[in-house]
Amino acid sequence: MYGFGSGGQSAWLNGYIMIETFQNYYGKKEHVRKIFAPYRVCPLGAHVDHQHGLVSGFAIDKGVELLFASSSDRMIEMRSLSFRGKTCIDLNAPTTGKKYDWGDYLRGAVYALKKRFQLKCGIKGLIKGSLPIGGLSSSAAVLVAYVMALSEANDISLTPMEIIRITSEAEREFVGLKNGILDQACVVLSERDNLLYLDTDSNDYSLLPFSNEMPPFEVGIIFSGLTRSLISSDYNLRVNECKVAAWNILASKKQKLNIMDKTFLRDVPEPWFHETKDTFPERFRRRAEHFFSECGRVKQGMNVWQKGDIRTFGQLIFDSCNSSIDNYECGSPELIALYHIMRETGGIYGGRFSGAGFKGSCICLLDPTKKEKIERKIRTKYIERFPQYKSSFEFHCCKTETGARFIEIEA
Repeated sequence: MYGFGSGGQSAWLNGYIMIETFQNYYGKKEHVRKIFAPYRVCPLGAHVDHQHGLVSGFAIDKGVELLFASSSDRMIEMRSLSFRGKTCIDLNAPTTGKKYDWGDYLRGAVYALKKRFQLKCGIKGLIKGSLPIGGLSSSAAVLVAYVMALSEANDISLTPMEIIRITSEAEREFVGLKNGILDQACVVLSERDNLLYLDTDSNDYSLLPFSNEMPPFEVGIIFSGLTRSLISSDYNLRVNECKVAAWNILASKKQKLNIMDKTFLRDVPEPWFHETKDTFPERFRRRAEHFFSECGRVKQGMNVWQKGDIRTFGQLIFDSCNSSIDNYECGSPELIALYHIMRETGGIYGGRFSGAGFKGSCICLLDPTKKEKIERKIRTKYIERFPQYKSSFEFHCCKTETGARFIEIEA
């Protein structure tokens, strides 16, 4: 969403271009700060965080960079290296609604922060993303960067979980996406060479180091060539279907129903689902089947991960995607084709849709010694079937990275 492809440029050159562009817009400012907020991938735990399920994730070494300086005039001005125009917000004015442009994420960050704090200082900022592709939760990375910048400018100290809650609230209440906290948690909590395991009901989490028994791997990002908007997709519909599935189970067990937003599949004991699944419509049975089986895959995955068994872990990722297709019923023809090609490609331990699975990207864990062969095979097979995406298909290999943080500006 916030892509500005690196095109092989060095990190130093990219940084120089950003600083020069920032100064062209705003002049030379004192105390300019820089934030890096990484994109994320979720190997196991697909489509369950909004039902308070169990998830896993990595941050990767591609993401969003934000340069900013504090401004005492209570005005926020943000420009992007991806989109034309600028977004301006007057902190003295009441919070306005969405304008359905790239600035809505900045407006959402201001909305969620102003619910808790008085913002006395604005910022002048410039933002860019390093991969112009979907499915990596660029929206969560952008929101985290905005919240961190505005908090820094206003001397607001936030814990990691507070950043996660505020950014999730901005996306749910202002932007309008009924997601859980998986994306924001991966962006904030991840650490390089660790797998994040998170219970999105209790918010308990662990960082599981890479085992010495595990062979080296990299994260493959395979962009189908399609862009997508989660809000205009069936994402919110699936969230509602999961809630209806929970109500069906509770009604079948003659439990008191809470039809407000506080009923989740995590509130339902799994044995109740198996006892009642034949009594309610197929659509809702499938949604619940995915939830309970996916949480089981996450638990199993954490066990084999700690043993260094990346092959079994990878097979669980493939199984997760299969359930996404069959039970969660998501996946465009392009993504489903990529999934099947990955399954037939040597050197890939496991792969699935990235993000919601409505267009966008696939991710995989792969053997780095075979990545050139893997890219050639996937590109060839995919373009044979979908030649219209020859110029927009992309394949990237990434390493895991630590979560959002302030970084030094390169001289």
